[in-house]
Amino acid sequence: MTNQELKSNIEKALEEIRPFLQSDGGDISLISIDDGKSVTVQLQGACVGCSVNQMTLKSGVEMTIKKYAPQIERVINLEG
Repeated sequence: MTNQELKSNIEKALEEIRPFLQSDGGDISLISIDDGKSVTVQLQGACVGCSVNQMTLKSGVEMTIKKYAPQIERVINLEG
């Protein structure tokens, strides 16, 4: 899989979860993909500082990204 295909797959994953975040007044952006194994995202809006955002990140975001890009080993939230 090329870097462009990987980025495209990760963007598809974020598009899948974005409506759930937006319904709570938040959003998410892809910041970087490192070594094809690690993804850095940034939660935005109401998701910043939300007490459940780490749970959301691990269960929802990471799980969805891994569904589209199984080679990703971890998802990091860049604190805003």
